Amino acid sequence: MIVLATSDFELYHDAVSELQDRGIAFTTAEPGTEFPDETAVVLTGTDDEISVSPEVALVRAAGEEARSGVEQALAALRGEDGRTVIGIDPGEQPGIAVLSGGMIVATFQVPPDRVAEIVHDEAEGATSPLVRIGDGARLIGAQIVDDIEGLPVELVDETGTTPHLGAGTRGVADVLAAANIARMEGEPIEKRDVEPTGGELKRIQERSRKLSEENRTIDADLARAVATGELTIREALETHRS
Repeated sequence: MIVLATSDFELYHDAVSELQDRGIAFTTAEPGTEFPDETAVVLTGTDDEISVSPEVALVRAAGEEARSGVEQALAALRGEDGRTVIGIDPGEQPGIAVLSGGMIVATFQVPPDRVAEIVHDEAEGATSPLVRIGDGARLIGAQIVDDIEGLPVELVDETGTTPHLGAGTRGVADVLAAANIARMEGEPIEKRDVEPTGGELKRIQERSRKLSEENRTIDADLARAVATGELTIREALETHRS
């Protein structure tokens, strides 16, 4: 079992909540006391004085890193390395899946401009974080890659990653695809240069017309600026008005 032994109140409170929410068997103990014979992992604070036998895994976490500490403890319990992999299925509403030690520990579906924020939040304090992004929705994907800084990113062939959905599962396809992408090896990239096609520019122009109260359509040059991330559609519309 997992033993939570810390004098850090914030870590104790948040870790207990995380463990209970996940239905994980655990017990608590005071630092310095003897742990139960069934102890496999001890989760403790960064400043707690804890010593364990060689067969027991010791996981340390700061008070604000309770979730990450629990994920590392679970990975140690399963005998895995606990690496955090963040999969992204790009699109109009990208799906994001966070895996730790091969287990899905968090999912999101947010607008493209919020993806990098979520990725950095989930990677903070994680074990060797890696980002994997599907190669579809080229323009959106390229912008997401540019927005993600300081983390290793792999580009994954997302063919076949979106599963068939049965009744009552509408809206989860992008998240499930992101989880599949996270489990697939890709090619390391630092940026993705994409030349927008005529069809992609036309779709951006159509979106601008739908967003405009005056039924206004931006020109091809402004559509290209939107495609390359220089402008948002609303900024392009404002430029077109002026």
